[in-house]
Amino acid sequence: MHQLDFTLSAGPVMATPRTLAAMGEPIVYHYDPEFLERFRRVEKKAAQVFQTKNDVFLMQGEAILALESVARSMVTEGMHVLNLAQGVFGKGMGYWLTEFGATLHEIEVPYNEAVSPESVALYLKGHPEVEMISMVHSETPSGTITNCKEIGKIARKHGALTLVDAVSSIGGLEFKTDAWNMDVVVTGAQKCLGGPAGIGMVAVSDRAWSHILANPRAPRDSYLSIIDWKTKWRDEGRFPFTPSVSDIYGVESVLDQVLEEGLEKSIRRHARSAEVTRVGAVAMGLKLWAASIDISANCLTTIALPDSVNDVEMRTHIRTRYGVMLSSGQGAGNLLRIAHMGPSASGMYPIVGLAAVGRGLIDKGIRGIDLGAGIDAAMAELARNGGTS
Repeated sequence: MHQLDFTLSAGPVMATPRTLAAMGEPIVYHYDPEFLERFRRVEKKAAQVFQTKNDVFLMQGEAILALESVARSMVTEGMHVLNLAQGVFGKGMGYWLTEFGATLHEIEVPYNEAVSPESVALYLKGHPEVEMISMVHSETPSGTITNCKEIGKIARKHGALTLVDAVSSIGGLEFKTDAWNMDVVVTGAQKCLGGPAGIGMVAVSDRAWSHILANPRAPRDSYLSIIDWKTKWRDEGRFPFTPSVSDIYGVESVLDQVLEEGLEKSIRRHARSAEVTRVGAVAMGLKLWAASIDISANCLTTIALPDSVNDVEMRTHIRTRYGVMLSSGQGAGNLLRIAHMGPSASGMYPIVGLAAVGRGLIDKGIRGIDLGAGIDAAMAELARNGGTS
């Protein structure tokens, strides 16, 4: 097997030397005064990236834990929830909501499309009983994006709460928690922020807190309890359980790097990396998975594969032969994903991913792939505005 040279998967992603160095700092007692100060400082930095004045918490565990925590905390018995399912994670949230006691309403579209704000408004008009809307901002397996900005306006007008999975988007795609009326938002450190996978970050509005604290079904005295983070940590200064000191160091490092670069510049860098890749993919003769560019998430490019090749087999072939690690469709379809997340959303990384996909398909006998034309087009696009920055 070829040595792993490039990690261009859709998370966890490569970390910068600065992040790795931060995670290698000496481990201290979690109640050391300096660590307590640092933990609170990281929460404030995370709030800047969320673009919120709401409470922000750092939950130990991959972001899926934070998602389950807030979903359990928000759902009351029989609560009418409208779930927007345009991919694997959106559909999965619907299963959770049902299990937790919700009366589920769902708008589902093919996994290469996106639920439109218009369809949400129309559904709510016919279903005034809906109390909450759940959505995924960036559906990572599909590479599609939800228009949270417009849906947030619709939800607020309707009087519904919003629950948003923004695990793969914050730091790399525009997302304005407060301005878009987002009540509960979860992100992960291991995607566009380029950090460790062991921390989920949660922003909770005052409206959501009023609902959660009044919910007798919300977890308490549990690893899944967001309430414990408020009552024990925020109010009393006691951790609900021991946090991973090294992960907190890593998260602070990546937040610092994003804030030093500037959030808008980081978002633009991710967008430019996606543009370079898509221009090259089309010129190469590849088919983009997402139905249109306007619903494509700029944190990755999804490439539809011919029926004669399998996504997992292609991923393995490219990793084995060329040392490039990509992501397969993860249940969304027969596709490959070239991630533009954190450090990989820069420089020549999009070209590397594109070349690996094109060459891999040629290896498998797929005709109509013009590798040279694709690379030339991508390089021209990369040079057009002086790179991805």
